[in-house]
Amino acid sequence: MEKKKELGLYIHIPFCERKCNYCDFLSAAADEGTKAAYVEALIKEISSYRYLAAEYRISTIFMGGGTPSTLTEEELVRIMESVKKVFQIEDCYLSGEKAFKGLPMEGYIEATIEVNPGTVSKDKLHRLKAAGLNRISMGLQSTDNKDLKLLGRIHTYETFLDTYKAAREAGFENINIDLMSALPWQSLQNWMEVLENVISLRPEHISAYSLIIEEGTPFYEKYSEVSFDDELDRTMYWNTVERLKAAGYGHYEISNYALKNRECRHNISYWIRKNYLGLGLGASSLIENKRFHNEENLKKYLEQAGVADSLQKEVELLDKKQQMEEFMFLGLRLMKGISSAEFQKFFGSTIESIYSLPIEQSVREGLLSEENGQISLTAKGIDLSNTVMARFLL
Repeated sequence: MEKKKELGLYIHIPFCERKCNYCDFLSAAADEGTKAAYVEALIKEISSYRYLAAEYRISTIFMGGGTPSTLTEEELVRIMESVKKVFQIEDCYLSGEKAFKGLPMEGYIEATIEVNPGTVSKDKLHRLKAAGLNRISMGLQSTDNKDLKLLGRIHTYETFLDTYKAAREAGFENINIDLMSALPWQSLQNWMEVLENVISLRPEHISAYSLIIEEGTPFYEKYSEVSFDDELDRTMYWNTVERLKAAGYGHYEISNYALKNRECRHNISYWIRKNYLGLGLGASSLIENKRFHNEENLKKYLEQAGVADSLQKEVELLDKKQQMEEFMFLGLRLMKGISSAEFQKFFGSTIESIYSLPIEQSVREGLLSEENGQISLTAKGIDLSNTVMARFLL
């Protein structure tokens, strides 16, 4: 029997307790009735993709938002049960025991839920674990309560610590913590103190991003004319790389760090262009080189969710040139870079026949390294990554 192809699932929960001052994601606060209606629509959408279960097996699940943990445990369990039923996932594939013991990960499904501190109890976390969610991503951003207040977060550092402890007690052995640096008022010392606090907790994964001030947010109105010192931003970044490396965290993607075998498999699938299906309001998908995203209007989504094709917007079948471009500028986000052999395997052409000029120029300028068939960003290339990646747009 032919082996099924891998498919990642992204499930979007567009609700949060309160919109943060820097956030431009598709999310908002909502009443319980709206959330309940959304869950019903989401389950209908999941059911409409039964035909994919014949061709694909689920390799990763990522429930993001918004703040998925603002839903009740009953609603979150119903969503997971619907996924397991439609895609015929057995609970043993969600246990993660093999992966945690360093054994082969064949069949193991990484299933992540994003959680904001203060939105889950110990009992709720136990129920989420029992439902098959085996990885938590916590939006901490800072361990400094002054930072959290200015960012518009709903929690304190102390609340986070309580939530983190509860997650460990509930049996979660794979936890990510999100952090944010280059805040308009932040010093290097402040940032390094935040980092030390998080390292002391020994989460399996740390995502550390520089703040980007997006138009249309309260931060844009307040700080758009305040220019953060680029040199300080880069100093924060490289100090982070070195400190986390010393603490045992591998730097595997521009902004992501993990203990051994704890890299986020779901996010890696985006960067190496594996098939993934986005479920929920505005969620994006890539299936067999077809890109599309779901309806972004909540009212329309609730009305049309039972018919998957009716939700799909801006459907685009990527041509070979577009696939090559994505292979390069997404793959270069990974520290190991991209493989010349893989490029030839996918596209039937050598990478030199397509990209000799940008590769040679970038190597000459010290932005790329080419060694043993791998092409990757240098330290200088990471600092100028947008410039490098733009060169691979044909």
